[in-house]
Amino acid sequence: MKVAPSMDRALLVTNYEKQWRHSYSASYFVFDLQEQSVFPLANMDPLMVAEFDPTGKRVAYVRKEDKNLYLHTVNSGTKDTQITTDGGTNIFYGIPDWVYEEEVFAGNSALWWSTDGTALAYLRTDDTDVLEYTLEYFAQKSAKEDPYPEIVDIKYPKPGSPNPLVSLHVYNVADGDTFEVNSPDSAADDIITEVVWLGPKNVMLKQTNRASDLLKVIISNVDSRSSTTARVEDVSKDGGWFEISQFTRYVPASPETGRADDGYIDTVNKDGYLHLALFSPVHVSEPAVYLTSGNWEVVNAPSGLDLDAQKVYFISTEVSPVERHLYSVFLNGTGRTEITDSAGKPAFIDASFSPSSKYALVRNKGPSIPKDSLVSLASGEWRVVQSNKDLRESLAEIQLPEKIFSTIEVGDGYKANVVEMRPPNFDASGKTKYPLLFKVYGGPGSQTVSKEYSFHFEEYMCTALNMIVVSVDGRGTGYMGREFRTAVRDQLGKFESQDQIAAGKNYVERNYIDANKTAIWGWSYGGYMTLKTLETDGGKVFKYGMAVAPVTDWRLYDSIYTERYMHEPKDNEDGYDASAITNVESLKQVQRFLMMHGTGDDNVHFQNSIQLVDKFDLHSETNYDMYVFPDSDHSIRFHNANSMVFHRLADWFKEKVIG
Repeated sequence: MKVAPSMDRALLVTNYEKQWRHSYSASYFVFDLQEQSVFPLANMDPLMVAEFDPTGKRVAYVRKEDKNLYLHTVNSGTKDTQITTDGGTNIFYGIPDWVYEEEVFAGNSALWWSTDGTALAYLRTDDTDVLEYTLEYFAQKSAKEDPYPEIVDIKYPKPGSPNPLVSLHVYNVADGDTFEVNSPDSAADDIITEVVWLGPKNVMLKQTNRASDLLKVIISNVDSRSSTTARVEDVSKDGGWFEISQFTRYVPASPETGRADDGYIDTVNKDGYLHLALFSPVHVSEPAVYLTSGNWEVVNAPSGLDLDAQKVYFISTEVSPVERHLYSVFLNGTGRTEITDSAGKPAFIDASFSPSSKYALVRNKGPSIPKDSLVSLASGEWRVVQSNKDLRESLAEIQLPEKIFSTIEVGDGYKANVVEMRPPNFDASGKTKYPLLFKVYGGPGSQTVSKEYSFHFEEYMCTALNMIVVSVDGRGTGYMGREFRTAVRDQLGKFESQDQIAAGKNYVERNYIDANKTAIWGWSYGGYMTLKTLETDGGKVFKYGMAVAPVTDWRLYDSIYTERYMHEPKDNEDGYDASAITNVESLKQVQRFLMMHGTGDDNVHFQNSIQLVDKFDLHSETNYDMYVFPDSDHSIRFHNANSMVFHRLADWFKEKVIG
């Protein structure tokens, strides 16, 4: 169900059919909460997206059949308005294509209503020149039903190949007129990363080049239809890139409180860390004030904005990169205050705010069992709404791993965050030698080591198999500052694998580790990191590995993600060569490793594993096992596959590593 911002109507979803990670088609009913009436939207035709305007009086939607954009006026009795007409197989309106869904918007919508609902901005996507990747589905039907596989072609741009061509358009509700937002001095395949309305008349878009190291902030006025480039930032000189985010917040003018002009809050790089800045007026190129600063970073900020109190709410890593705490600061950059009911204690906070940011649902997600509280930010009153009491009582009777947080020197003067899980009744004397498993992800800007509460596969392995499990966030990972994060530019896999090996050496030298029973495992980028670490190490530190859905050559992954960190292949051929998994002779030195992949993976294509297996065949590589999951996508869930993945991983580890 989707509730309108006006809170008087909702969209009821039915006939849901998943497409990719975020996208789906569905039919909708409009439910009037006041009149308690329900009526079908678009004759119950399958839609790719449907969005209320701020008033709740209109719904913009995109039909699955033609990918065109339509407008429905609730209770008007009039025919729905068709806004676009040339949508189809290669032209989309108001929805992202595969790569924009996965790598830019992380969602199924490319529609943005103005603050008063008088205008609608939408993305036009042209996939005509984007090359196709063919997925084959083998188990959707039995051989009796259809002896041939189902074929699905998806437009999937790989590094150096044509990207989708996107443009931003604005529809005026009153007169039905539409115009394209002019983007001065832009390349045809630049990437639109964010769209935000700065009031009812100005729409802002952020745009980067393919390499994601040149950012332009463009503001268009819907009345004059003119666009100006407010900011241009070039970070190519320090080898970095711009992170994609969707958190820019409009700040309207308030003369009575001394704020003469409209503005917006954005996340910017300040002295090597991500911080909040207020830009006002909206066309300025430099911040009017930095709201935060220091050797720490804000996270998905701002979280809330109380215009009456002149306060901005944000979550940061100020206490520690592995923790999250909630703060407020005034719009003039003063009075930073932590919002907490447990001062001085470790925490991993997440928060969602009411529209006016007078109230917040604060979720303390760790390190202990999560607790949710409703907070009145004006009075400071906290009310626990979910304590997970039953879970606490149940787990009190169970022996759980102990988690030890620390840092380890990994090379070139860097320290990496580490979490070590020790089994119940851990013997530190050295008499007991424990198997060691490293869990790795390691992708740029990611984080595995945190104080967020978890009980997953790793906790099970630690407890059930009486072993040590370790995670290390090496160079390239997030929340440690720009220098630490961007060290991997143009050379993915190099420093990340070196850091895992350095940490692994530290552990095998400890008196409680069995140096002959050491393994590393990961999924997706973690699968790539597993193979790259094994390849780099050659069996010296890590004797075993388990790689699920791994990238094996970055030329095979999508363009927007890969070029952000590696540039195009024509500009970094040596980097692409070095980052690929190619040294089979080194992998032969590993005792044994396991690979798993879903054949229907639309994200990291099965092609990655198949091409690597072909290299194994050419070099008579035999010290590996391979498990394939028919028709499963990147999450590997089709036909009980997810349960099978973890059972196979645990069984393989017991058989091959522990013995």
